[in-house]
Amino acid sequence: MALLSPRVPRLPLAAHSAGAGAGSLRCCGRVAASAARCQVTASGSVAAGSSSSSELEAIRWGSAKLQGAREEMEDEVVLRPDSLLHGFSFAAVLDGHAGFSTVQFLRDELFKECAAALDGGAVLNTKNLEAITDSIRRAFATMDANLSTWLQQMDKEDDSGATATALFLRNDVLVVSHIGDSCLQVISRGGRPQSLTNFHRPYGNNKTSLEEVKRIRAAGGWVLKMWMLNVDVDHLEQSFEIRDGRVCGDISVSRAFGDIRFKTRKNEMLVKGVNEGRWTEKFVSRIKFKGDLIISSPDVSLVELGPDVEFVLVATDGLWDYIKSTEAVAFVRDQLCQHGDVQRACEALGEKALDRRSQDNISIVIADLGRTNWQELPVPTPNVLLELSQAVATVGAVSVGIWISSLLTLQ
Repeated sequence: MALLSPRVPRLPLAAHSAGAGAGSLRCCGRVAASAARCQVTASGSVAAGSSSSSELEAIRWGSAKLQGAREEMEDEVVLRPDSLLHGFSFAAVLDGHAGFSTVQFLRDELFKECAAALDGGAVLNTKNLEAITDSIRRAFATMDANLSTWLQQMDKEDDSGATATALFLRNDVLVVSHIGDSCLQVISRGGRPQSLTNFHRPYGNNKTSLEEVKRIRAAGGWVLKMWMLNVDVDHLEQSFEIRDGRVCGDISVSRAFGDIRFKTRKNEMLVKGVNEGRWTEKFVSRIKFKGDLIISSPDVSLVELGPDVEFVLVATDGLWDYIKSTEAVAFVRDQLCQHGDVQRACEALGEKALDRRSQDNISIVIADLGRTNWQELPVPTPNVLLELSQAVATVGAVSVGIWISSLLTLQ
């Protein structure tokens, strides 16, 4: 449950390229006074399609990066809509932690490594999931090995890491590769969201999380779990549940690039923990590592895109912690029905998360497949009574949660 702190000013960022062919950079198309809210975004309506495609059938891209309340911007978007991989476009959303070094390395190298492993897109063209998965996992492993070498050569210790979701998109097929807990991939099927990625987290009761905990323990690591107050604003209910688990009491993600203290420097991490008083020498003497605790092996999926698929949406957890996938898809559809501009829809979605006091960095990529004539779809009318009742319920639930927390503190 995030703290409702006042929004802090957002300082301008240096403009980074979102990838070759992404077009010029702008900040929400707004005046300078609002530029502090929406940072660097790739200009939208970038079309990617074969020369025989009609304007309606071309894929149109939008992307946005917003800093949120964090002191540093550690997200990045990589966008290659030029269809160089046998007609496939490439996009990736990166969510860094403990510094920007890992994100910087991925921004510059991830596309090139994936393109090489996929034989310039020839492997994608086969639609053979086994071959595609093998190629992408090989690319991710090479990337992480090169990154680890680079980080270890730094003048000072660098504990940075990053989760990533990369997609390869053509009009008829989508390939998604994903590691970490911060990026969610959703496609809109006639307005119904379909999630394509699972969070790699060392906590939770879902199959993926249980498998991650089992793998970490088998590698000689451990997971510390934390109990947190859960407030259900829809049903005005509260309960305590495990909402966070940390590998070696440190990091709450189980797959990521970088984070070399859980890979090549595990023993050094133990020594540092003893020196900092985090654990005892007796405890450390019982630890026998048998593998990496944090890994970079991605989940890979392939989805055939039928005529009902309207657009693809991928974003970091700065969005998903405050907006559910159902609401996000409905919001983007509403935006496209109003003006048809993918870039404006992307920026507006990010602004909506900020308006809900998102504390994290936010990065968003939207790919409109160009199959929907948005001007012919009816624009949904807002249900004022429903929105008012939801607002009252939210305020009431949060107030009750704060009251219960204060009572527990006094006991």
